[in-house]
Amino acid sequence: MNKKTPYKLAFSSGDYVVYPVHGVGKVSDITKQKVAGTELDLIVVNFDKDKMTLRIPLAKAETTGLRQISSADVMEDALTTLKGKAKVKKIMWSRRAQEYESKINSGSPVAIAEVIRDLHRNENLAEQSYSERQIYEQALDRLANEYAVFKNIAPAEAQKALLDILTKA
Repeated sequence: MNKKTPYKLAFSSGDYVVYPVHGVGKVSDITKQKVAGTELDLIVVNFDKDKMTLRIPLAKAETTGLRQISSADVMEDALTTLKGKAKVKKIMWSRRAQEYESKINSGSPVAIAEVIRDLHRNENLAEQSYSERQIYEQALDRLANEYAVFKNIAPAEAQKALLDILTKA
């Protein structure tokens, strides 16, 4: 009995993808695996930086937020956001930190760029707290990794390019 898969394959082995909570990964395989007596089609995504492998049921790939690397338009919007003026709300840091974390975990390059823009400090401004710096570096790392794959450059080059945009803004 040969069943057809009811969903289209948007991903193939070797593709770079973005999983919102973990960032950029590479599809290493699309496989069938028996789980609790049910056979599932799974997308196997490797995150080399974190030394992690994630298996996502193909049927749930869309609802988990797994997506292709952003298009040129989305990436351009993110870079334009970086050039904008920082919008720091006058609410408690814990609340802002929660908002920043949810923007980073949304996986949206534009939302991540907003976090970077809002937390970026030039040399002449006050020091960042440890938690601000952690969130800033996490956001910068996420966007730089996706930008690196988008531009087909090294992550360090991508991070430098993003920082250049921030310092010129």
